[in-house]
Amino acid sequence: MTEKLFLKDAYLKSCEARVETITAEGGIVLNQSVFYATGGGQPGDSGSVTLKDGRSAAINTCIKGENDALVLLPRDGAIEGLAAGDTVEAVLDWDRRFAHMAMHTSLHLLCASIDAGVTGGSIGAEKSRLDFDLEEAPDKEALEQRLNALIAGEHDVFASTITAEELDAQPELVRTMSVAPPRDASGLIRVVRIGTDGDAVDFQPCGGTHVANTREIGRVRIGKVEKKGKQNRRINIHWEPATA
Repeated sequence: MTEKLFLKDAYLKSCEARVETITAEGGIVLNQSVFYATGGGQPGDSGSVTLKDGRSAAINTCIKGENDALVLLPRDGAIEGLAAGDTVEAVLDWDRRFAHMAMHTSLHLLCASIDAGVTGGSIGAEKSRLDFDLEEAPDKEALEQRLNALIAGEHDVFASTITAEELDAQPELVRTMSVAPPRDASGLIRVVRIGTDGDAVDFQPCGGTHVANTREIGRVRIGKVEKKGKQNRRINIHWEPATA
């Protein structure tokens, strides 16, 4: 099992870790990781791993392996001589990760702005989307104004866990229609809240990474609203990062 440091602090850009194993395909499993693994519509992180002697490898992505392990996939194959027990520094491509955090948080705000179930979604660094169980397309201009007003509202973002019993008592928290909420090793379900307790803008199960406050997002723009079935509307959003 890999300790998922990003769940405790999504702003960690690097960590020192011990190599637990090398997979048959050359993937690297660490005892702890700042790399998020592909899942929930969010891409796996990229970056690099470097040994103390300076040897390094670019990491193309991170995926989920067996027994709750996270597997780093080197872009050009395994580091020659890398072995279990070696110590490495794992470093994120931070700009790409932060873009995913901003976009993932924006999709939560989009979800909170549409009164319909979510049938699918995908997160990208510049463009993301959610699919909704909707017969009619929403008003793009009004939706964009609402999203940017929520972003400008400077809402704090919090992560915590609840029990399966607590989730069963609040079935409305689950917005995805075909994906089960993520559970940790103890069976607890991770939830993300945007806004204050008791007056949340959005509150739902989620295992991804997010910004700490909506003001960090900047602005978003509503792109195409596509018809993907009789009652399925795909809403694309584009990210316009905040400037310093």
